[in-house]
Amino acid sequence: MSVRPYRHIERRKSRKIRVGSVEVGGDAPISVQTMTNTVTADVRGTIDQIRRAEEAGVDIVRVSCPDEDATEALKSITKAARIPIVADIHFHYKRAIEAAEAGAACLRINPGNIGSAQRVREVVQAAKDHGVSMRIGVNAGSLEKELLERYGEPCPEAMVESALNHARILEDNAFFEFKISCKASDVFLAVAAYQGLADACDYPLHVGITEAGGLISGSVKSSIGMGMLLWSGIGDTIRVSLSADPVEEVRVGFDILKALNLRHRGVNIVSCPSCARQGFNVIDTVRLLEDRLKHITTPMTLSIIGCVVNGPGEARETDLGFTGGGAGAGNGMIYLDGRPAYKLDNGKLVDHVVELCEKRAAEIESRGISPVLEPAL
Repeated sequence: MSVRPYRHIERRKSRKIRVGSVEVGGDAPISVQTMTNTVTADVRGTIDQIRRAEEAGVDIVRVSCPDEDATEALKSITKAARIPIVADIHFHYKRAIEAAEAGAACLRINPGNIGSAQRVREVVQAAKDHGVSMRIGVNAGSLEKELLERYGEPCPEAMVESALNHARILEDNAFFEFKISCKASDVFLAVAAYQGLADACDYPLHVGITEAGGLISGSVKSSIGMGMLLWSGIGDTIRVSLSADPVEEVRVGFDILKALNLRHRGVNIVSCPSCARQGFNVIDTVRLLEDRLKHITTPMTLSIIGCVVNGPGEARETDLGFTGGGAGAGNGMIYLDGRPAYKLDNGKLVDHVVELCEKRAAEIESRGISPVLEPAL
């Protein structure tokens, strides 16, 4: 009997566009996005926040442009950024034109909301002139009045219709360099809307659960909703929307992709919750390692297990590992490439493991392997 590989995810076939230097859709790796929460006119503060997101590995950053001060500041921001900047535009078509002229790589805009056909043509022309793509951003909380009256409430069908209506406006203007999002804070609504949209078009999809909440609750909601979509092959770029530091959005985004074996960045730590059998303080050790290994971007796996019940088995499947020798032992076993290598005192554990990870990263990079990988599926 033929069995489908249980780790295999077959991604939805979508057309490919560019957001600056980043490809989105087609066979491109799923990109991770975030959005600044500074006042955009505060150029220094906005650039500093973008820089920290870049260090965390972000591929694309969105910046809100509600007024002329913001689009004026965007000129300096796009020059300073090392990654593409998306200008978030809502109703004012002039802000979209100014953002394109200021160096934005993409405009987040719903063409049906900016007024007359002439205004749409002007925005499209500016995008064409400056090599700018667009994102149609449908949100359950701001659906058009006509759709709400017809459907009675936000529903998947209304959201998909809204997205396709906006897409048709761009298509009628011979513009096809766009992606679409169809977000809701309700996980079921968002998933159903994206599933309907995925069936209705081949444009790349920006996936997210909007207004998901704080760091913990929002990460859980995002992981459930986005995980369902990504597991079924839907999603070309993602943003985890949290009431938290944008850097946390980037980290959670990469963790979701790591968990689904869709993309890897940095050290993936496999660790136990700890119990009375632990030979060292697992919780404190993992917390310290997570903090001290943030600078490593090279993909690798590390197991930190408190005792020998599951430790050797987990270590066999990871690049590096440490298994505690049991309560009171004072030492444990270091594993290299799945095999036991030597014993190490618990007191030296954190420093030694950091050193091993840094050495492993240098070895991998010396072989010319990219620090951010998408596995062959």
